[in-house]
Amino acid sequence: MEQNCPNPNQPCKNCEVKSPLFCFLSNEELELVEKSRITVLFKRGETIRKQGTFMSHVISVNSGLAKLYLEGFEQRNAIIRVVKPTNFIGGPGIYLDQRHHYTVTALTDTSVCFIDIAIFRDIIETNRVFANEFMKDFSKNILAVYNRLLFLTQKQMPGRMADTLIYLFEEIFESDRFTMVLSRQDISELSGMSKDSAVKILREFQNDGIIHLTENEMVLVNSEKLHHISKTG
Repeated sequence: MEQNCPNPNQPCKNCEVKSPLFCFLSNEELELVEKSRITVLFKRGETIRKQGTFMSHVISVNSGLAKLYLEGFEQRNAIIRVVKPTNFIGGPGIYLDQRHHYTVTALTDTSVCFIDIAIFRDIIETNRVFANEFMKDFSKNILAVYNRLLFLTQKQMPGRMADTLIYLFEEIFESDRFTMVLSRQDISELSGMSKDSAVKILREFQNDGIIHLTENEMVLVNSEKLHHISKTG
């Protein structure tokens, strides 16, 4: 699923890991992006962007995985989503206050391109097709947050954990098995529960033959039962 790290000197128009949204840019606009971008490789666990800092760039993820989360009180965080290659990371700060309203941390070694926010805003203002597609993508991500908020407030803990695992298996890794790049703490923050509760439910799911979990890998054993728990919540 992960893609190779791009050559930082490669022109944007030839890059195989650029966001699909770049397809709506002209060659001249791609050249503007190319002149303003900086490609950086972050090691696993490094902070890509810190909540509350000034937003000077938007981010395009080229390879690896990152978690996007809100920092709460007493080190209690809420993971909003996991970000895959070719996804944009922007947020309301682009037009609101030019601040990052969440923290982004690399879950694996992750390559990103930083694109000057002034260039990005100029393109949005002059390229209606790109602006429309960008807003579609932004709206899709907001809708996903709304849906996650719904299940976090209306489902019991097993249902929340089932939804989290379905999200990981089907949307993020697109496989019935994945390497455990997320910690138990990460999974608990995705599910809106304490780490102890998350570990307990994962153990119950394993005992019930729904998943097989080791230190290095999670395997989906019974998708039908997992979806049933999600529906009954």
